[in-house]
Amino acid sequence: MALKCGIVGLPNVGKSTLFNCLSNAKAQSANYPFCTIEPNVGTISVPDKRLEKLEQLARPQKVIPTTIEIVDIAGLVKGASKGEGLGNQFLANIKETDAIIHVLRCFDDGNVVHVDGSVDPVRDKEIIDTELQLKDLETIEKRINSLTRVIKSGDKDALKEHELATKIKTTLEEGKSVRTIDFDNEDLKIVKSFQLITSKPVLYLCNVDEASVKDGNTYVEAVKEAVKNEDAEVLIIGAAIEADIMELETYDERQLFLGELGLEEVGVNRLIRSAYKLLNLETFFTVGEKEVRAWTIKRGTTAPQAAGVIHTDFEKGFIRAEVISYEDFVKYGSEAAVKEAGKFRIEGKEYMVQDGDIMHFRFNV
Repeated sequence: MALKCGIVGLPNVGKSTLFNCLSNAKAQSANYPFCTIEPNVGTISVPDKRLEKLEQLARPQKVIPTTIEIVDIAGLVKGASKGEGLGNQFLANIKETDAIIHVLRCFDDGNVVHVDGSVDPVRDKEIIDTELQLKDLETIEKRINSLTRVIKSGDKDALKEHELATKIKTTLEEGKSVRTIDFDNEDLKIVKSFQLITSKPVLYLCNVDEASVKDGNTYVEAVKEAVKNEDAEVLIIGAAIEADIMELETYDERQLFLGELGLEEVGVNRLIRSAYKLLNLETFFTVGEKEVRAWTIKRGTTAPQAAGVIHTDFEKGFIRAEVISYEDFVKYGSEAAVKEAGKFRIEGKEYMVQDGDIMHFRFNV
């Protein structure tokens, strides 16, 4: 599906350290590989405990997890919207992503220089927000100018676009991101065509020191207060701690270290799952003797569309889907036992696939 989350932030906030930790997430489990497409793009497997359970029950020859792409985007500085620093490269890269992981420095360390001379994550957030809003304002003004000429002919679609674009322009001029506007589904389709950066969903990642990795600190609380109206998740992670954990050679050593910190799992696993959710993705499974595999779909996908994720012929010749919920499969232990319990379902073309469904497709081409 190749949906991407872009890691953004000011220089020296921990983006690259975090990306390197993600690239080493394979150390947590042999089943979760990582591959580099470009120097700053990685395909990362999504940790899913359900796969482990399905593997225990089905005992397949191999297990294949689902994946997302993470992009480490060049650090942004004030003036990026006008091309300052690596601004043009930054803005081009972020436009290609589907969601944003915004890393904020929430720790004090005299050995790590802050680009603005002091630690203030709310100010840092506002700097990046402003640059992205300015770029979107430039984009939407161009769109309004082109639409102004078209609406003179009485084009109703162009008039609707113009109204939405004007509403967006007003919001951006107020220093607010496009994602803060409440659009209905029809309007969202039009807004998506505008390709605005601040319309993308965002996750705020507070990079903290070791003492704050479990419960956060005053910097984290300030960030939560600043974003409370954005309907955005705030995640706490210690990038330096994650790097230390990745250096440990065995699983037992890593678990011992996590226990000392009062944590149940590494932060990158939580981040990967949150990024998956941010992209509005869900998972269905295929289970057999040869392999247990997780497949990625967008929330709201129909059975034929899900079949098409496996192979286009499955969608073209779709007849029906045989469905078992993950919970039922685990409860009864096998497909045969699920059938005996009357929990085996046959679904048609209108069925909306649910997260965790175990599916087998019947088709004829």
